[in-house]
Amino acid sequence: MIYKYPDTAILVFCKAPIAGQVKTRLMPDLSAEQARDVHIELSQRILKIVSQSNYCPVQLWCSPDITDAFFQTCTDDYPLSLHTQKGNDLGARMHHAISHELQSYSKVLLVGCDCPSLTIDDFDFAINKLNTNDVVIAPAEDGGYVMIGMKQANPTLFRNITWSDEHVLDTTRQRAKKANLNWFEIQEQWDVDVIDDLNRYQKIRAEM
Repeated sequence: MIYKYPDTAILVFCKAPIAGQVKTRLMPDLSAEQARDVHIELSQRILKIVSQSNYCPVQLWCSPDITDAFFQTCTDDYPLSLHTQKGNDLGARMHHAISHELQSYSKVLLVGCDCPSLTIDDFDFAINKLNTNDVVIAPAEDGGYVMIGMKQANPTLFRNITWSDEHVLDTTRQRAKKANLNWFEIQEQWDVDVIDDLNRYQKIRAEM
């Protein structure tokens, strides 16, 4: 396949869609099975966007491993490779994936699977901004971020962070500044965590 950005890889982080273990903050408004189905729908949406763009190679980084049937189905539906997340917490897993793939690619974008506001233009913009910045990030309305792009691995951005905290983005900014990293933020995004987020997503989807 001929890619627009062959020196870049997009890494999508995704949990196995096991009822009761994904999108738990949507419960009890939704059943465990309904929350799982939301997780699947959002994951398929982002995979479709990044895979059909032909921008660059797409990798699905799976938790706890690649054996779940959903992940195997994704390889049939989209041109991507499967990888197992490794690390004791989210930060360690993110750093491992980024540092591992920067051995093969000049730039990587790591993104979660539950952000319906991201468009393919956001990915294009972020990839190009990495030409002149060390770090590109997509901030989230809740104080975190939904995507981070890097040209060089830096573990200080991921170590000892409480990822459910509303200060994740501020902490990451401070650490990037201390490390003298050039930093750029694209347009603010939002992800689906609670029932109000889901209602917002469903309204937008109905209008499309």
